Amino acid sequence: MRKPSFVELSAFAAVARHRSFRQAADTLGTSRSALSHTLIGLEQTLGVRLLNRTTRSVSPTEAGDELLRRIIPVLRDLDEALDAVTGEAGAIAGTLRINCGTASAELLLRTAVPIFTERCPGVTLDLITDGRLIDIVEGGFDAGVRLRETVPQDMIAVSFGGDVRFLAVAAPDYLKRRGNPLVPDDLRGHRCIRHRMPSGKLYRWEFERQGEEIVIDVPGSLTLDDNRLMVGAAVDGLGIAFVAESFALAELRAGRLVALLEDWCPAYPGLCLYYPGRRHVPAALRAFIDVLKDGG
Repeated sequence: MRKPSFVELSAFAAVARHRSFRQAADTLGTSRSALSHTLIGLEQTLGVRLLNRTTRSVSPTEAGDELLRRIIPVLRDLDEALDAVTGEAGAIAGTLRINCGTASAELLLRTAVPIFTERCPGVTLDLITDGRLIDIVEGGFDAGVRLRETVPQDMIAVSFGGDVRFLAVAAPDYLKRRGNPLVPDDLRGHRCIRHRMPSGKLYRWEFERQGEEIVIDVPGSLTLDDNRLMVGAAVDGLGIAFVAESFALAELRAGRLVALLEDWCPAYPGLCLYYPGRRHVPAALRAFIDVLKDGG
């Protein structure tokens, strides 16, 4: 039996990870029809179906999942070997895939990304915004971004962006009508703007003071899944929101919002870029880490 080529296996891995012929074709710089023919040829060579195809989606079969699991380390090792060679030659190239949330991506776009793209024009930086806590290795990412407290223990983490602080905020008019909460438990008698996380779960507000921790499943008739929307709703007097201070800072300075329970809202370690520590770090990722460490 003819052995599959590197091109065929790379094409399959791209389609299986993106679950889209269009996105995989864009990543590989080829056409969807050429990619489809390549995958059909691979399946014929192996004598097994690797992908389930419909008019709307594509997903690996059980055999496809098994093949993907086994070839990802091999493809990564080859990419790292090529990165090491090109890095030594002073010309870093390739694609750097980073999984992060929208807010994290916005911070990187304001700080590290302009410096990185200037230093490494040969690298394609692919920021995939997804608030879910996923396995970056299984997802085919080079790195991810999370709050430090949620980074898996087997990963290497590089902090950036400084500490973060979450604040309860409300509009002055709302507080005139309903009064100020003096302790976290007072929130149970207020209209709170609840936060639905990417996983679908409702976020329970967390407070801490002098070692005492309080977690409250706040009441409220309005639930949102975006920090900016929550800030806007609070400005409009719809209730108390609990958001990262950076999202509310402009409104706080303008007096359109008031910070509440500040002594119960300490700062804590913020965002980290994290990546597997078991393997050689690709040259593009090393360069991005250098930018973060330089304060970019």
